[in-house]
Amino acid sequence: MISNEKKAWAEETLRQKANELGRLPTKKDFDVATSSRIKAFLGTWPHALECAGLKEAKSRRKPTNQQK
Repeated sequence: MISNEKKAWAEETLRQKANELGRLPTKKDFDVATSSRIKAFLGTWPHALECAGLKEAKSRRKPTNQQK
């Protein structure tokens, strides 16, 4: 299980980079080791951005087709 300290580090690292860049950070904005650690602690890159509060979570529901 990943510790809360590691998750907090990853989230803060993402927020600091976003603040520095003025946009959402991508994996390429970090060295390989750092981006790998962020993904290990928070999951996929989109999920990591959501955890850091940088990106709104997408709805997990599939849209219904209500044609009549």
